Amino acid sequence: MQEQPLELGYGRPAPKAQLVAAVFRFFDLLVRKWWVLVLGGGLGLGIEALLLWGLPPSYYSVGQMIVNTKITVPEGGIYTEELNNYLPTQVALMESRAVADRAAERAAEKNPQAPRQPVKLKVSTTPKTSIFVLEASGRHGPYVQDYLQACMEEYTQLKRAMRKQTSDTTLSFMTEEALRVQEMVKKCEQDLLDFENSNTVVLLPEQGNTVANYLATLNQRLSETKSEYELLRTLTLDQNVERRQELTPPAPTASNDQTNAPPATSATQREKEYLQAKQQILLMKAELEDLGKYLKPKHPKVIALKEEIVQRENLLEILRQQSADQLETRKIATALQIANLEKDVKEWDAKNLDTSRKMAEYQKLKAVSQRTQAMNDRLLATMQSLDMNKEINAEGVTIMEKASPAVLDDRNNVRNLCMAGLACVVLSLGLLLFLDRLDDRLNSLSELEELFTEPVLGQIPKERATNKGGQIKLIEMDDQRHSFLEAYRSLRSSLLFASEISQRAKVLAVTSSIPNDGKSLTTSNLAIVMASSGARVLLVDADLRNGVQHERFGITVGPGLSEVLSEGADWREAVKGTKYANLFLLQRGQHTHCSGELFLSAATKNFLKETAAEYEYVILDTPPVMAADDVTSLAPHVHGVLFVIRAEKTSARVARAALELIYQRRATVLGIIFNSMRPSSGDYYYYYNYKNYYKTYPADSSAKGRKSA
Repeated sequence: MQEQPLELGYGRPAPKAQLVAAVFRFFDLLVRKWWVLVLGGGLGLGIEALLLWGLPPSYYSVGQMIVNTKITVPEGGIYTEELNNYLPTQVALMESRAVADRAAERAAEKNPQAPRQPVKLKVSTTPKTSIFVLEASGRHGPYVQDYLQACMEEYTQLKRAMRKQTSDTTLSFMTEEALRVQEMVKKCEQDLLDFENSNTVVLLPEQGNTVANYLATLNQRLSETKSEYELLRTLTLDQNVERRQELTPPAPTASNDQTNAPPATSATQREKEYLQAKQQILLMKAELEDLGKYLKPKHPKVIALKEEIVQRENLLEILRQQSADQLETRKIATALQIANLEKDVKEWDAKNLDTSRKMAEYQKLKAVSQRTQAMNDRLLATMQSLDMNKEINAEGVTIMEKASPAVLDDRNNVRNLCMAGLACVVLSLGLLLFLDRLDDRLNSLSELEELFTEPVLGQIPKERATNKGGQIKLIEMDDQRHSFLEAYRSLRSSLLFASEISQRAKVLAVTSSIPNDGKSLTTSNLAIVMASSGARVLLVDADLRNGVQHERFGITVGPGLSEVLSEGADWREAVKGTKYANLFLLQRGQHTHCSGELFLSAATKNFLKETAAEYEYVILDTPPVMAADDVTSLAPHVHGVLFVIRAEKTSARVARAALELIYQRRATVLGIIFNSMRPSSGDYYYYYNYKNYYKTYPADSSAKGRKSA
C-alpha cells in the first residue's frame, strides 16, 4: 500500500509574510501575557511609592533676579562683558562653589539648630526675558529659604568684589603702561630733535620744493635743447636760416629804448644779408627775364644786369658758406649744451632723492612721536575717569523677588510614580520579548507557514472543556459551536478535494509530535464529519498504549485492535457502531507495550487491506511520534499521515523532528492540522466573525428570516 509522497508543499513565504507573522506574534503575545505588563507596572508603582514614603520630606523655595537693562560705562572705560554669553555666565556664577559655600555659612548662622544638609540650587532664565529664576530644595524648610536668599545676596557681593578687584588691577596695569609710554614719548622727541639738528639745510621749509623745481627746470631745458639739436640736424641750411630769422625778434624802432635792446650779432646779420642777397638775385633774374622780352642780349642794360647778377651770386655763395659754418658751430655748441644739462640733471636728481629720503624719515619719526603722544594722552584720560565704584552702576543683576517661604515639595511624586511604572512596563515587555525569542512554540498560522512547507489542511479553533472529566465534547450535526464545526468541515473539504488525494488516501493515520496536542479529539471529530457526508468510516484507536476513543464514544471496554493483531481475532466482531450514522469504531483493546512489533507484522498489513476494502475511509488514531515508535512503524502502511500541531504548545523544533522521522520511513504526509487556535488571533479570520450565518429561525417564519438574512 506504500505510495510515492505527494508534492503538496507551498515553499517559504515572502519577506512581507514573515514580517506580518512577526507582527501577529507580537500582538498575540500582548494579548496572552498582558497581565505581565500590568504586574510589572504595578510592581514599579509599588516600589516607587515605598521609596517615596520612606524618604524624608523635601522643601523648596523660589526667588527671582533681573538683569539691569543698561550698564553705564564712562567714555574710554575698560569694563566690558560679552552680551551673547552674559546670561549663561551669570547662571554659572550663581551656581558656583564660591557662592554656595558663602551662602551655606550665612544660612547656618541664621539656623544654628538646622542640620548641615546639602541644598540643591537650580538657576534658569525665563524665555524671552532677562529674569533669573532660582530654586533651592532641601530637607529643612527655613534653612532652604535662608540659603536661597543668601545665595542671591552673596552673588551680588561677589560681583561687586570682582568689579572692584578688576578696577584696581586695571588701574595698576594702566599706571605701569603710562610710565612705559611716557618713556617712549621722550625717546621719540629726542630722536626727532637729533634728526632736525643734523639735517637743518635739507629740512628748511622751502628746501624740498626748490630742489624739485630746479630739477624740473633742468629737465625741461634738456628736452628743449635736444629738440633744437634734432631740428638743426634735420633741416637744410636755407630752412635753418629762415627759421632762425623767424625766431629773431624785430629790430627796435626809434621810439623804443635803444639802450635796452641787445645788439644784433654778426651771425644774425650775415644770415639776414644771405637772405637779402638771395632775394635780390631772384628779383634781378626776374628783371632780366622781363628785359629779355624787348631787349637784345647784347644790350648794355642786359649785360650790366647779368654782371650784377654774377656778383650777387658770388656774394651769396660766400654768405652761404659762412652760414653753413655758423650752422655747424651751432650744432656743436648745442651738443655740448645737452651734455652739460644731462650732467646737471643727474647731479640734481641724486640731490632730490636724498632730500626725499630724509623728508620721509623725518615724517616717519614725526608720526611715531604723534602716535605715542596720543596714546599717552588717552591713558592719562582713562586713568582720570576709571573710578569704577562711582562711575559704573552698582550691579548688573539685582534681586527682583526675595526667597519665598519654603513649602513641601511634592511636585515630582506623580511624575516619578509614572516614570517608575512606565520603566517597569518597558522592562516587562523586554523580558517578554526575550523569553518569546527563546520560545519556539507556534502561536499563529503565519508562523506555521513560515517554518513549515507542508500545507495546512485545517485550522481548529480553541474550545473550552464542558465535561466533568475536563474533555471537550465531540461535535454534533446541530452543534451550536459553529466555528468549531465549520473548521472540521473545512478540514474534510481539504482532504476530499486536494489534488489526487481523494483517489488514493482511504487509509489515514492521525498523529502529533507530543501528547496533549489534541490528536485524539481531532481524529474523532474528523471521522464524524467524514461519516456525515455519507461515507462509511471506520475509526481505529491505534494507540495501544493509551487509547481513549471508547471513552469519547461511550463504549464499554472490550476486545479491540490489540487482540486482532496479537491473537488473530476477527476485527469485524470487534467493530462497534456509534450514535453517528455511517461511523464505526474499533477500540484499542488490551493495553500492550509491544505495539511497535505488532505494527511491523503481516497481520497489520492484512488488517488494513481488509478494512480498506469494506470502508470508504479508515482513520487511525496513533500515538505521538516522539512518545513511541508506533507511528513510524505504522506510517509506511497507510495512504497518508495527518500531523496535528497545537497552537501555543507544540515546539517547532520538536514538530520538525517528528516530521523528519515520518519522512525517513518513506511515509506520505498529507498536511498539517493546526489545532486549538485562539479565535482572537490576528490571522484566524473566518467562521468566527460571521455568526449571523448560523442563526436559527422559527418554523413558521423561516422564509421571512432567510429573506432578512
